[in-house]
Amino acid sequence: MQLTNLTIREAHELLTTKKISSVELTQAMLDRIHEVDKKVKSYVTVTDDLALEQARQADERIAKGENVTPLTGIPFSMKDCISTRDVRTTCSSKILENYVPQYNATVTNKLADSGAVLVGKTNMDEFGMGSSTENSGLFTTHNPWNLDYVPGGSSGGAAASMSASLATFAIGEDTGGSVRMPAGFCNVTGIKPTYGRVSRYGLIALASSFDCIGPMARDAYDCATVLEHIAGHDPNDSTTYQSPITSYTKNINKPVKGMKLGIPKE
Repeated sequence: MQLTNLTIREAHELLTTKKISSVELTQAMLDRIHEVDKKVKSYVTVTDDLALEQARQADERIAKGENVTPLTGIPFSMKDCISTRDVRTTCSSKILENYVPQYNATVTNKLADSGAVLVGKTNMDEFGMGSSTENSGLFTTHNPWNLDYVPGGSSGGAAASMSASLATFAIGEDTGGSVRMPAGFCNVTGIKPTYGRVSRYGLIALASSFDCIGPMARDAYDCATVLEHIAGHDPNDSTTYQSPITSYTKNINKPVKGMKLGIPKE
């Protein structure tokens, strides 16, 4: 069994039945990152120590059966424009190369509360300006399917980390296609949520009235699972919706027959 190829659902089942531990899963992911990412170059920062500590805490939660969520113990990557306390957040720019935030983004906190394990921050077009990750101020990320090809952008590192099995899910950000394009280029599933569904607090903005933090994963079910955990109203972001979060996975296998889609005429 290749631990780094698991979906969230598969990993959650193995973790909660004690067939594997989060430390084992996280260590396997870190080992693969250090082996494979020399060529793919999806990560700006790999958080080995933090990840293993979060994995140990996740194993304790599972052992006690307390506050266990579908993301508890699951390794993930995060685009490097989303603030992480005490972890470099560079926006792939020389300007912020040594910037270490003193606070977490709301999304970062939500994922920490769920018990997810951050294995690193991923490369991007500098400040989100680009669609190939060739415009990173640090280095170029390569498409895992063909290293001569680009992974798309600006969340190219996030998509490449998913495609190369260097994370079980990834958090990207989409302003004008920056989750959807690299997800397509790298053959993974990505969602740009409705604006206001996910808090932008702690996101280093490209265009505040368009920016949307969104998940990438192996399939739509996993993306829906992640979205359930990062969505919701946030008093630190006045554009977030007050309406409660419903289950995005509940009706995911429901047929689309009879569903209405709105298409703007203009």
